[in-house]
Amino acid sequence: MARKVFFSFHYQRDVRRVIQVRSSWVVRRDGEAQPFYDKAEFEEAKRRAGGIEKWIEDQLKGTSVTVVLFGAETFDRKWVQHEIKRSYELKKGIIAIDIHRIKDPQKGSDVQGRNPLDYWYVEGNGRKTYFSEMYSTYDWVNDDGYNNLSGWIENAAKAVGR
Repeated sequence: MARKVFFSFHYQRDVRRVIQVRSSWVVRRDGEAQPFYDKAEFEEAKRRAGGIEKWIEDQLKGTSVTVVLFGAETFDRKWVQHEIKRSYELKKGIIAIDIHRIKDPQKGSDVQGRNPLDYWYVEGNGRKTYFSEMYSTYDWVNDDGYNNLSGWIENAAKAVGR
């Protein structure tokens, strides 16, 4: 089943890496992998700074999973944090994918950043449970994201009953 997916990421530093991930299914032969659909229109959102929160809400509608693509500086990005929080509140499946090893065509690979799922936690029984314990994290290169992304998305959706 094709899934509608929301991609959360740091635009300025990682966009060329993100494009490689988002379009990874496009270059495959018919039937080789199921395409997934996302509603990301990051160029438009970037131009409408005052409307970013509404844009995020609109983009999350109808999606099953939020895929947090993180690089060196993603951890403390305000809108990435907001997207993760809203995805949790809306009971979306969530996965994090470390993209620092993907070679940017202009700059090569990057330094590793902190997992943004380590920013959020829930409390229960006197203990903090971080989102990074609740949701899966992968490395695009080491975990073969090109061949496994569709499965990761499907597993995340099923984990939350979607």
